[in-house]
Amino acid sequence: MLANGATLGYKKKGDTAAFKDLPGLKEIPDMGVDAEKVENTCLTDKNKKYENGIGDIGDMTYKFKYDNRAADSPYRIMRGFAQSGEVLTFQDKLKDGTTTEFDAQVSVKRTGGGVNGVIEFDLALSVQSNFDYTDPTEGTQEGE
Repeated sequence: MLANGATLGYKKKGDTAAFKDLPGLKEIPDMGVDAEKVENTCLTDKNKKYENGIGDIGDMTYKFKYDNRAADSPYRIMRGFAQSGEVLTFQDKLKDGTTTEFDAQVSVKRTGGGVNGVIEFDLALSVQSNFDYTDPTEGTQEGE
């Protein structure tokens, strides 16, 4: 499946309103949790034994088209939330209908550019919750 059609929506944490999609999304990050491998070997074991420890979500950075011409541009909106430190709820939605919801604080960084280089902005998310996955209904795909 192509990443085309993926969206990232946000709302204030605890808000019951619908997610508001952020336009201009160009790239989505890996999604999931890497469990830390913890060694737990007994003196009678012939080989080392391991257990899964707590997870590490790692860095989650979404890349957007830079546009700062309007007060409701994603760059300005997310920059405001970065300055306030407010935790938001996000919804990562794929074309097949798979959604992942989570809470996160944001930081915003405008990328540099050069001749014929595109200026973008990176939306880095520091996840503050577990992931809540919703699988698509079997046999359906949005946009078809």
